[in-house]
Amino acid sequence: MRDDRAANPWPGLPFEVPAGTSAITVELEFDDSRGAVIDLGCEGAAGWRGWSGGARRTFTVTRDWATPGYVPGELETGLWHVVLGLHRVPVDGVEYRVSISFDPVSRPAPLASPKVPSSPPVRPLPAAEGLRWVPADFHSHTLHSDGALTVPELAALAVSRGLSALAITDHNTVSHHAELAEVGRQYGIALVPGQEVTTESGHANAFGDIGWIDFRRPATEWLSTVEERGGLLSVNHPLAADCSWRHPLPRRAPLAEIWHSSWLDPRWGGPLAWWQAWGREVTPIGGSDWHRSGSDAIPGTPTTWVAVDAEASGPDELTAAVLDGLRSGRTAISAGLDAPVLLPVDGGLVAVDADGALVLDAEGTRRPVRGALCSLSPGAAGGVVLFGHDSAVLSLCAG
Repeated sequence: MRDDRAANPWPGLPFEVPAGTSAITVELEFDDSRGAVIDLGCEGAAGWRGWSGGARRTFTVTRDWATPGYVPGELETGLWHVVLGLHRVPVDGVEYRVSISFDPVSRPAPLASPKVPSSPPVRPLPAAEGLRWVPADFHSHTLHSDGALTVPELAALAVSRGLSALAITDHNTVSHHAELAEVGRQYGIALVPGQEVTTESGHANAFGDIGWIDFRRPATEWLSTVEERGGLLSVNHPLAADCSWRHPLPRRAPLAEIWHSSWLDPRWGGPLAWWQAWGREVTPIGGSDWHRSGSDAIPGTPTTWVAVDAEASGPDELTAAVLDGLRSGRTAISAGLDAPVLLPVDGGLVAVDADGALVLDAEGTRRPVRGALCSLSPGAAGGVVLFGHDSAVLSLCAG
């Protein structure tokens, strides 16, 4: 199987779907006691149907419903494929078994949605005329991949935290997109459609309701496909253990997740060094990468502030406005919703709640911050960083 992995890390196992099929159930069995990890997904005769990754070993797809992570719909007659991800394979290989059945399956009972929680008021921050700053988180997961919460449960959590926008970025699937607009309206939050394009050589978020992006293709194709469809691509957690960014991408993506929740000690300059080497003209964003309680940073840690059209109201308009703000490079990142923040405003900089900090621009010029609200002349183009007295990063912005 290691030879199989070397030849193709995502082999497809073909199977025929007969006419009149009402359900497809796939089960994967293998021994993981020696560290084997085999991901699971499905490609239909007419296109991609979903991905479990390593989160599930069985899934069902029907005309009317599907296991989270998979897209329901017509079960077209013809050649389908069970797609495996040979993520980790022991030296001497691992045996696996895939079972496929077409027996009718009862639809599981729907999960109850939580009540709409109260939300703290949005922090008032100085903005250019016609714009306002909204707090967002651009990386989160649900039951549609390896997260623990449903879309409504995650929306409720984000609202209770005080976020105005949240990108839901499940791995290698867009099955969650069908829920986002309605749930966003119900809970009063802009739920930005996303997909975390996930491989062992790095991850990227594709933002926008742009359809599925094939993670099996080169990253240069991710970028061009996302652009052609009107979306935005972001390089995720470029310095993050075994999923650091290693894909060749000569033409830079417009966004990069410079501040990821794995940046536990902001005195460590690795993410800033990567940003500087990659190119500070790339717009920085941040993400909690929320999966479940107790294992990840809470949504909004860090917080990405996006300057949006001040007239945008309601989740649908705000979703579009947030994407427009990203596209225009109007971002700033803070450690949390109430943490010190450095904002680009009218060609200058404004530091909020950062008395005693230092602002460092792309040319290395340092300027002190005085007072709770401090206006500064613009720095060198290409990204600006706010440092605390202990040299820890407090905030950064596109500049």
